[in-house]
Amino acid sequence: MAEKTSPKQKFEEHIPEDVREHARAAREEMRQSVEGIFPPEFVEHRRKARKEMLLAFRGLIDHAIQRIDKAATK
Repeated sequence: MAEKTSPKQKFEEHIPEDVREHARAAREEMRQSVEGIFPPEFVEHRRKARKEMLLAFRGLIDHAIQRIDKAATK
């Protein structure tokens, strides 16, 4: 039986490890530079705003699932 590969595994097959490592390092450097430029209150507000956006998307997805389930029971 063939093993299933996740999208992440497929992505990793096409992108060399050194490229992925540079991208991770760049992301970390960017995060540190933002934290160094802006006051801590801004960074905390940005984190909370990101969380709220993710919760809003979760709400949209939950609503869509409920609509599908409701339509399936009719």
